[in-house]
Amino acid sequence: MGWEWDETLYAGSAAYYARGRFAYPPEAIDALRDALGLDGAGRLLDVGCGPGSLTIPLAPHFAEAVGIDADAGMIEEAARNAPANARFRRMRAEELPADLGTFRLVTFAQSFHWLQRERVARTVRGMLEPGGAVVHVGATTHQGETGDVPHEEIDALVESYLGPERRAGRGLRGEVTWDDFDVFAAAGFRREALIETGGGHVHERSEDDVVASVYSLSYAAPHLFGERLPDFERDLRALLRRSSPSGRFTETQREVGLAIWR
Repeated sequence: MGWEWDETLYAGSAAYYARGRFAYPPEAIDALRDALGLDGAGRLLDVGCGPGSLTIPLAPHFAEAVGIDADAGMIEEAARNAPANARFRRMRAEELPADLGTFRLVTFAQSFHWLQRERVARTVRGMLEPGGAVVHVGATTHQGETGDVPHEEIDALVESYLGPERRAGRGLRGEVTWDDFDVFAAAGFRREALIETGGGHVHERSEDDVVASVYSLSYAAPHLFGERLPDFERDLRALLRRSSPSGRFTETQREVGLAIWR
């Protein structure tokens, strides 16, 4: 990507991420349960877990769920809402396998593109128990497929404050590659299935929800605005009120893609 990870990538975004992103739809959880025969046994590792967005709804289908993330705020947010059989640990994926053991399922939910992908894919292959699987989750949860949130105007406002090149921590985001077929195949995996599910849910969103969705983005994380953050939020809320004086919005959720690898 021409970019190197640093700890400020999502600094200050954890609580906004938990509020501003759509939850993974129940159809996606059910699809994984059915495709993988999840029955409450075995262990889950969710890599780049954020505030537990996927770890927590999947946890009931395992004896133990482990989420790892490099951002301290994300780990704190996840632990705050964790069920009894889930634990969270602050660490980078590149530190795996650490002392975590083996797993029935390893998931990457909107996280794999930030990692040293070839290295991490090879490592997690060695962390799977016999018959285990990796699932790469592709989704866009900060905005819907259709709706009345003025996303183009919001992006233009962010650009007016932060410049035309999208930020990522202390650097620039660069081009993001979402299709990781070659990476997993090179690590020795075979793709078993690609499931697309969970689209079409209509969500009512408040002005505060939309503001949170903006701050949940790596390229609009609160710290990037520095002393201009109050000015940006004032302008963002004014934009939203012009679009919807009631402060209410509607968006239709996009499908979630589940690529299963063994």
